Amino acid sequence: MITSKQRAYLRGLANTMQPIFQIGKGGIEEAFLKQIEDALEKRELIKIKVLENSGLDAREASNEICEAIGCEGIQAIGSKIVLFKQSKKKPTIELPVARKK
Repeated sequence: MITSKQRAYLRGLANTMQPIFQIGKGGIEEAFLKQIEDALEKRELIKIKVLENSGLDAREASNEICEAIGCEGIQAIGSKIVLFKQSKKKPTIELPVARKK
């Protein structure tokens, strides 16, 4: 689980990113989830566009993907979602350390 400070940091990183996947009328299928998992392992932070003909809104798509592959939903605004999952092999994004009160 990531903190709100870490989430804000990741939103900032994703701000300039372009979506690398689109969810269309095919919805979220097993092969699509595998592609997302591979992209998250390589990049750690990705942006996805949810098309109107998919029948899902951004929050629903984010929740479904996160539940299926165990990633963190960072943001779901309009038709775009941002997902994060720390790489197991070679982490590149260093999250701010959560302070204890």
